[in-house]
Amino acid sequence: MNIELNETHNPSLKSWVLSANMKDCDFPIQNLPFGVFKDTIGHHVGIAIGDQILDISKAHQLGLFTDESLKAAEHCLKGSLEPLMSLESKYWSAIRLTVSSLLREGCALRNKVETCLVEAKNVEMLLPCRIGDFTDFFTSIHHATNAGKLMRPDSPLMPNFKHLPVAYHSRSSSIFASGTKVLRPHGQFKAKDQELPSFGPSRRLDFELELGFFIGKSNSIGSPIQLSEAEDHVFGMCLLNDWSARDIQAWEYQPLGPFLGKSFLTTISPWIITLEALRPFRISSLKRSSQDPALLPYLIDLNDQKFGGLDIQLEVSIQSQNMKEKNIAPQSITKSSFADQYWSIFQMVTHHTVNGCNLNTGDLIGSGTVSGPNEGESGCFLEMTQGGSKPITLKDGSERRFLEDGDEIMFAAKCKHATHTTIGFGECRGIIYPNN
Repeated sequence: MNIELNETHNPSLKSWVLSANMKDCDFPIQNLPFGVFKDTIGHHVGIAIGDQILDISKAHQLGLFTDESLKAAEHCLKGSLEPLMSLESKYWSAIRLTVSSLLREGCALRNKVETCLVEAKNVEMLLPCRIGDFTDFFTSIHHATNAGKLMRPDSPLMPNFKHLPVAYHSRSSSIFASGTKVLRPHGQFKAKDQELPSFGPSRRLDFELELGFFIGKSNSIGSPIQLSEAEDHVFGMCLLNDWSARDIQAWEYQPLGPFLGKSFLTTISPWIITLEALRPFRISSLKRSSQDPALLPYLIDLNDQKFGGLDIQLEVSIQSQNMKEKNIAPQSITKSSFADQYWSIFQMVTHHTVNGCNLNTGDLIGSGTVSGPNEGESGCFLEMTQGGSKPITLKDGSERRFLEDGDEIMFAAKCKHATHTTIGFGECRGIIYPNN
């Protein structure tokens, strides 16, 4: 793994796009995330800078790219990131470097570049690529333990958890960008005091705070990705809300796992924060207890142990319909850190392919719920309210065990470091609506 920093990470860099230099900006010049937006003409690949978006196709028309960055830009002209993501990582780095140079203070080509900018508030953000497959992992030992206690108080952690990254295959067809309506799902559920199941709208609708990451370069079927090479196959990361109908899930999940309780919707933030932008925030993987079992060799790599972790701070806020009507600001209800994940994203990639499975460009992989070890660090209502038995109180005086119609859930994430510029992930939000 290579975490060497380069000039694009320089914390002294400033952009002539003034909004990118604001203190709380998610998208300073050190970030430069990729996304796809829609305007009156069509779909375009763009790079976020402050409150603006650089249209790659317009910059290409003006001849602002050369050499490897030109090839990268040419792979952005079809309005999807998939072609760019399929290239080797040197092309991702090349276009990032060129765009960084074009947006820096003092750029001689500023007048040309300005014509390539559009205001983010004036366009619609779309999914960044065609997502062929979606795999959701279960890699927080704190979430696994807390959720397990509700079902198996004497043995909350399943025996395989510390041996391999657990996952299941979910639906890619129901993945949508931030802001998509969350229609309350219908399905079967059975309360403990009921003899037979009922059918109707879910009464225990939940969010799950996750990060997702996109596969760039694919691997051939039958050719596993070695842990030392896994980084070359990860293009970047996003926020991910794995909406969950807990009552439907509880009735259906045995013996084959989640199904309709999960597949009704997954919401992601539209901007992909590249792995290169995240380099300054790479840390060691979670240190395992001396009592934990030894890992099998394919899941061990010295660089993964040193740099496989990511110091990403996450936060969830809620705003009820009543809070909006009374002009009460969204309420932060939990914070957690991706640094607490038991398995690294690179171990997830390696384990996913160890049987010969081929990952394709654009595949999305979810981390599983990101929870921390302390109170106030739960990644979902299931943990936070202990299965609904201990409701939380909102600023308007109402209580929540699970989500109610009109509630809006908002995810945010920041990477902070004393000697590097803070970068963010943008927003991942959704409002709950009845589905009559």
